[in-house]
Amino acid sequence: MVRHYKMKGHKKRKRDKAKYDREENGGEQYVEKSVPGEEGEEKDEGNRNEKKRRAEEIANELPSLPIVLADDQKNANKPGVIFILEKASLEVAKVGKNYQLLNSDKHANFLRRNGRNPADYRPDIAHQAILMILDSTLNKSGRMKALYVKTEKGVLFEIKPHVRIPRTFDRFSGIMLRLLQKLSITAVGKREKLLRAIQNPVTQYLPINSRKIGFSHSSQKLVDMQDYVAAVGNDTNLVFVVGAMAHGKIDIDYIEDFISISDYPLSAAFCISRICNAVERNWRVL
Repeated sequence: MVRHYKMKGHKKRKRDKAKYDREENGGEQYVEKSVPGEEGEEKDEGNRNEKKRRAEEIANELPSLPIVLADDQKNANKPGVIFILEKASLEVAKVGKNYQLLNSDKHANFLRRNGRNPADYRPDIAHQAILMILDSTLNKSGRMKALYVKTEKGVLFEIKPHVRIPRTFDRFSGIMLRLLQKLSITAVGKREKLLRAIQNPVTQYLPINSRKIGFSHSSQKLVDMQDYVAAVGNDTNLVFVVGAMAHGKIDIDYIEDFISISDYPLSAAFCISRICNAVERNWRVL
């Protein structure tokens, strides 16, 4: 009896055959065999590219307000309010392979390794303050003339009153990252610069007929904000300077009057809320 032996290379030919998938028309279609680990690397690379593309998309999607407010023209020649946020913690650094806006939640270890205090990196304070200003009835009535933000590093930029700032912190971080790198952000489909870096000092942009008021809990001059605004009068532009940092006080030479509006320390956003409310009541902005 003769024993039949399988020919050498039979299994290899069988495996090679499995690489091909017959099409309905009788042709052959090659089924590419992936190398172990290569598929995962390609997927990771695809995810990174998608995230990068989405980040650029978000940074470019900053529309101005779609509705022109009816009171803008009526209040154009009236005295208004200008806000200046000082010492805002908006700093960009290269973390790993990407540049990011530093904050204490995500970059605490990175900041400690570089000898910095994570508690000083609070961009969320500036975010909340900006939203409070732009959401105010004072702004919607057209009585807010300008908003300036100066970072801890001395970068000064202007935010147009009609801009729509993202409400989520991640999107805000993307916008600030792009602004600090590109120095301006324009409206979608328009040439208008909604946010732009400008030259120091900020005093060159302030109107001549204006009263510059700073706020600090450490000030010895405690006032009722509504009475204070009423005493200034209705024919003067009001410039309010508020600190957008976690702790400390602003020490700016152009401020004419330093006041405190509470017996207790207030967040920047709540301080701005009190300011807007007092001015709105005095100017009868409802």
